[in-house]
Amino acid sequence: MSTGKAKEVREMFGRIAPRYDLLNHLLSANIDKRWRRFTVSHLKDVLSRPDSRALDVCCGTADLSLELGKVVPTVGIDFCHSMLVIGKEKVAKRQLDVTLVEGDALNLPLPDTSFDALTCAFGLRNLVDVRGGLEEFYRMLKPSGRVAILEFSQPVIPLFRQLFKFYFHKVLPIIGGAISGSISAYKYLPSSVEEFPDQERLATMMRECGYKNVRYFNLTGGIAALHLGDK
Repeated sequence: MSTGKAKEVREMFGRIAPRYDLLNHLLSANIDKRWRRFTVSHLKDVLSRPDSRALDVCCGTADLSLELGKVVPTVGIDFCHSMLVIGKEKVAKRQLDVTLVEGDALNLPLPDTSFDALTCAFGLRNLVDVRGGLEEFYRMLKPSGRVAILEFSQPVIPLFRQLFKFYFHKVLPIIGGAISGSISAYKYLPSSVEEFPDQERLATMMRECGYKNVRYFNLTGGIAALHLGDK
C-alpha cells in the first residue's frame, strides 16, 4: 500500500476503532453477523481437512477471525494497531485458537502456501492495489485452498439500489459520524465502495490472478457480495 494512502486509512480506522463494532452492527441491523457466518459456511469443506488453518486478512476487530476460530486454528492480520487491541480483548474472552498479528495485506509476513482458507471481509477495497492483494492472497494458499472475499458491492435490484444509495451516501455518514466522531470515515465508506470493482469485474480480476472455479453470491440484494476462488 502506498505510504500516503496507508497512513490515511490506518489513522482513519484508528479514530473509529472504539465505536467500530457498535456501528457495524447498528448500521447493518446486525446483518453483517449473518454475512460472516455465511462466509464460513462456504469454507467448511476446506476447513474440515486434517490440520487445516485459516488466515483472516484485514481482520479489524476480529469478528470473522473468531467465526473461523470456532472451526480451525486461525491467524488474523491487520495493519491498524487500535483495531487489533480491541480484537485481542475479544479473543481473550472467547478462548479460541486465534492469533492476531500486525501486518500489511500487500506484504504479508507469512510463508507461502501456509493456509487452507483465506478470508478478507470489507478490507480489499481499502488496498491501493486490489490486484496486488489478490495475488498476495493466492501466495498464501495451499494447493486446493480457497479464498473468500466478503465486500460491499452494487445492489442488483433497481428500486432497492436507489433507496440504498440514498441511505449509504446521505444517512449513513450522518449517523456514523455522530456516533464515531469522524464523519469523514463514513463519507469514505460509500466513496470507496463506488470506486471498487463490481461483482463481475472482481470475479474477472480473480480469474486473471489464477483463481479457479470463481463464483460469487449476492447478499441482501447485492449490498454485499461473497466471492470465492480456489487455488
